[in-house]
Amino acid sequence: MWAVLAPDHLPSPDVLLYGLPLAFLAGFIDAVAGGGGTITLPTLFLMGLSPAHAVATNKLLAIFGSGSATLQYGRAGHIEWRLVRPLVPLALAGSALGAYLVHFVNPDAFRTLVAAVILAVGALVLANKRFGLEDRYPGLTARVLATTLPGALLIGVYDGLLGPGTGTFLMFLFTLAGFNLVRASGNARAINFATNLGAFVYFLLGGQMVFWIGLPMGAANAAGAFVGARMAMLRGSAFVKWMYGVIVLLVAARLLIH
Repeated sequence: MWAVLAPDHLPSPDVLLYGLPLAFLAGFIDAVAGGGGTITLPTLFLMGLSPAHAVATNKLLAIFGSGSATLQYGRAGHIEWRLVRPLVPLALAGSALGAYLVHFVNPDAFRTLVAAVILAVGALVLANKRFGLEDRYPGLTARVLATTLPGALLIGVYDGLLGPGTGTFLMFLFTLAGFNLVRASGNARAINFATNLGAFVYFLLGGQMVFWIGLPMGAANAAGAFVGARMAMLRGSAFVKWMYGVIVLLVAARLLIH
């Protein structure tokens, strides 16, 4: 299980010289507005890992970052656990379904559509000056459940099918439910942690993880997520909204250029 690459395909340890700071940056960005995987996954490819090893190792380091951010937001009371708990199994089920649908859907043809959708979402968030700046969450109402339950399932399917921007879509879902962008980010990170953990277990059993890269980059990702979550809570929803716009562009570019 721990054998990851043939010796002649192992990257040299100096890849961590750029891998660690990029993992820190990805953790910071992901904790604020999602989209950290758009940095870490290309970094792992740049290191010379095969697609299978890169995807598996990315999930290893992602659980550190999403776990760190979830802990920070949870301690500050920015996660609505009564809502998040029923959404987690739906997101996990959707992710498994999405992974299965990969065999029947052409992901390349799907990327352009998703890029257009995420750009439209970003434009909607940024064009409405008050969107996401005030907390108007009404509690666990029928309307909130009617929005978030199918939303979590559909976003989970997307996560299993493609992945980039899952956290960004989750933040939009929670903002639609009435949360400000700080609390939306907290809720999104909690669900992301659960889905990352599920994917981690799956890839762990496949024996594809490069632990000597994933563990130190995971620690750097967690440190970045700690700083990012603290910054988001300190600076508030206006800061998160600005970062959200940047991440939307980054995710769209990642989907279109691959």
